[in-house]
Amino acid sequence: MENIVVLIVGAGPAGLATAACLTQFSIPYIIVEREDCSASLWRNRAYDRLKLHLAKEFSLFVKYLDDYMERFDIQPKYLTSVESSKYENDKKCWSIVARDMAEGTTMNFVAKFLVVASGENSAENIPVIPGLHSFPGEAIHSSRYKSGKSFSGKSVLVIGSGNSGMEIAYDLATHGANTSIVIRSPIHVMTKELIRLGMTLAHHLPLNLVDNLLVMAAKFIFGDLTRHGIRMPKMGPMNLKSKTGRSAVIDVGTVGLIKRGIIQVQGSISKIMGNMVKFQSGDEIPFDAIVFATGYKSTANMWLKNGESMLNDSGLPTKEYPNNWKGENRLYCAGLARRGLAGIAADAKNIADDIKSVIGSMSG
Repeated sequence: MENIVVLIVGAGPAGLATAACLTQFSIPYIIVEREDCSASLWRNRAYDRLKLHLAKEFSLFVKYLDDYMERFDIQPKYLTSVESSKYENDKKCWSIVARDMAEGTTMNFVAKFLVVASGENSAENIPVIPGLHSFPGEAIHSSRYKSGKSFSGKSVLVIGSGNSGMEIAYDLATHGANTSIVIRSPIHVMTKELIRLGMTLAHHLPLNLVDNLLVMAAKFIFGDLTRHGIRMPKMGPMNLKSKTGRSAVIDVGTVGLIKRGIIQVQGSISKIMGNMVKFQSGDEIPFDAIVFATGYKSTANMWLKNGESMLNDSGLPTKEYPNNWKGENRLYCAGLARRGLAGIAADAKNIADDIKSVIGSMSG
């Protein structure tokens, strides 16, 4: 059994940022990570044409990830999967059972502080669709999608209209696939230049004003997209991101292909019957393959016990941002508030500051 001060679960951006902040206070920690590398979502689950759409200055954390780890001497225990954790009230500590996936052995940790940084994107999220089991073609999650080359000449349905879904649809179409995309919810479509402008203006102007400017500019650039099946949310893009964590879609050329009829927009699905997909509009269309660009979900609740005050049934914080990062009994979470890298940075700093304060009060 290994006694430690802080155990961080997850070596993604949130876990690494928390480790760096703890290092600055000389607080010892251990990071455990179930994958064989840090930031596995970016390294292992990215399709070939994936790009970081944020402006360079907002993306340094990921771009210089390896240098960052070297600078702070961050050395995670890879291929270490946490199987369970619970708070020992009598001992005032967290008891964690993990598995060394390479050796097949069990590891036991006792930690004074536990940080959940396993991410909101730790498991594939595939919606329940009646008849999906009857589909004879290839049905994959976007995490396993690499390129549209192998789908050339095939009819492919992309389910999900976030950045991944829209970009995958573009990739499929440009590789010669007969592409359709399901767009159910209203979305903001922006250019990366508009998002960069919005992030800059947000430091100087009210968000409502910034949103009005962005929406006017987007309408000027893309025109009225409602006749193409794309509705705009009532809330502006910056407010939507701030209040719900939902990001605008940054266009890579998909909208142009939709306007030209090269990519077909479909509404909600009623059911699947073999290779035939029936939509709520009544249309029935055959497909050879389906790509689920339906995001990910948190798996923290699968291994975390006694964390009900901090996380809900979906494994996400019960408290609203920016008070999302702290639970009871020295339990914390980083990177689960759907606030991107800025939210991760805030969580990491708050957690490290709080742990420093608690340790100070214990020693005093």
